[in-house]
Amino acid sequence: MTPEEVLEQRRQYLIDRDFEGFVSLFAEDAVLELPFAVQGLPDRLVGREAIREFSLQAAAHAIAIIDLRTVQLHRTTDPEVVILELVTEARHTTTDVPFQATCIQVFRIQDGKIKLFRDYVGAHSVPDLN
Repeated sequence: MTPEEVLEQRRQYLIDRDFEGFVSLFAEDAVLELPFAVQGLPDRLVGREAIREFSLQAAAHAIAIIDLRTVQLHRTTDPEVVILELVTEARHTTTDVPFQATCIQVFRIQDGKIKLFRDYVGAHSVPDLN
């Protein structure tokens, strides 16, 4: 799969709340980094199993993703690296209040698998996750 196809599959898995599918997109030795992580979230996960555990815990949060809207996709001189300007449209499932979270995401996608996912999310736009 091309990087764009991988990212579209990721989008669909997250909208569908298919966290096992989401995790399957990562390489065994993948790294997920959240440099601006909100309180209580790790800033770095190493390995598909750590990403799986984190993703399954995230599934319990009161957040439902409605869409991941790409504002702009930037190709780099390295064909494995893409940068997304993204808006996550979601709602808090307990209060049913919708919200948007903006972010910039950097991916290294090699042989159809995510090797690196660095998410610079605007943490101020994410409501309390409980």
